[in-house]
Amino acid sequence: MADADPFSAAPFWQNGPSPGSFYSTPGTSVAANQLPRTYTQQPIVTGTSVIGVAFTGGTVIAADTLGSYGSLARFRGISRLLKVNDKVAIGASGDYADFQYLQDVINQKVLDGECLNDNYCYSPLAIHTWLTRVLYNRRTKINPLWNNIVVGGYEEDKGSYVGYVDKLGVAYRAPTIATGYGAYIAQPLLRQFYESNNNSFTQDQALSAIERCMRVLLYRDGRSWNQYELAIITKDGCQISTPQPISTSWDIAQYVKGYA
Repeated sequence: MADADPFSAAPFWQNGPSPGSFYSTPGTSVAANQLPRTYTQQPIVTGTSVIGVAFTGGTVIAADTLGSYGSLARFRGISRLLKVNDKVAIGASGDYADFQYLQDVINQKVLDGECLNDNYCYSPLAIHTWLTRVLYNRRTKINPLWNNIVVGGYEEDKGSYVGYVDKLGVAYRAPTIATGYGAYIAQPLLRQFYESNNNSFTQDQALSAIERCMRVLLYRDGRSWNQYELAIITKDGCQISTPQPISTSWDIAQYVKGYA
C-alpha cells in the first residue's frame, strides 16, 4: 500500500470522535455505576410559611398557593395542604417536589390501611410520629426531604392536635405553630392573640388571627402570595377550602422611604 501524500490535508476528524459524539481518552472511561452519588443540595420550587392553630373543637391550617422558583413567583395556584383522612391534615413549606413525594407515600399508606378493612383510622399523633421517623430516616442518609411540616387534627376523646416536624426529624407540639418566615413574624402575633384570649381560641377567633397573620406575611415576606387555603378539622371531618384572597391596603407605601 502506497504511503499517504505528506503534503495532502489529513482526513477530517482523523483519530477523533464521530460527529455528535464525545472523544474518550483511552483508559479514562468511567462506568455509570462508578460515578459519585448525588443528592438534592437545595430546594428548587419552594413554598413559604404554613400556620397551624388549635381552637376549641378543632384545628385549622393555612398556607398560601405560591410555588416560588428561586425569587420568581412561578406557580401561583398550587396547594400545599393535604387531607390525610377525616381526622388529620398536613401543610408543608419548603421543596414542593419533596412534598409531592410525601403526598404519594401518605396516600398509599392510607390506602393500604383501608384495604385491611379493620375500621382503623390514623390519628393525628400517629401521622405526626410516623413523619418524624420518615424525615429522620432520610436525614441519616444525607438525603433529607426539604420540608417543614405542620400536622393538624382533631379527635373527640383527645381534642385538638397541632404538631411540627422539620427536615431533620425535630418535632414538637404547640397550640400555635408557624413555619418559614412565619416563625419570626406570625408566631409572635399568634401567641399574643392566644394569651390575650385566656390561652384558648374559638373557631372564629382562630380564623381571624390566621387572616391577620397571612396579611402581615403578604406585606413582609417576599415569597408569599395574596391567596391562601384553609384546612379545618373538626368532629364533622376535614375540609380544605378553595383559595381565598387577602384584603390589603397599600396607602402607607408612599411614606416608606430610605430603603432604595
